[in-house]
Amino acid sequence: MRNVLGSPLEECGLDPVTGFTRSGGCEVTPDDAGIHGICAVVTEDFLAHQFSVGNDLLTPRPAWGFPGLTPGDRWCVVALRWLQAHQAGHAAPVVLASTHERVLEVVPLDLLQRYAVDVPDDLSGL
Repeated sequence: MRNVLGSPLEECGLDPVTGFTRSGGCEVTPDDAGIHGICAVVTEDFLAHQFSVGNDLLTPRPAWGFPGLTPGDRWCVVALRWLQAHQAGHAAPVVLASTHERVLEVVPLDLLQRYAVDVPDDLSGL
């Protein structure tokens, strides 16, 4: 699997364990119609916006193994949900090395780069 920079996809988060498959990575599988591929560092603003549009990332759901998120958690979010948050002025920072390349079908790389919190040492590939 590759990230949006064309490198091997890196882990997003294990505390809490994230990913559509709950592996800690934002891999996008054929079963993942929503493209849960953006590794976001969630903020209070992003979580409040998501809640306001019906995507409750705050409330724990033990049956799904979901602890509820708090600001600073790294979480694989649906590409379209992240884009909607951006359009409303509430996008969360993005870890590019942990964001799946399929996200580029929904969100352009230059937009993701504006929110990047993991700027590589070698900028020649950007």
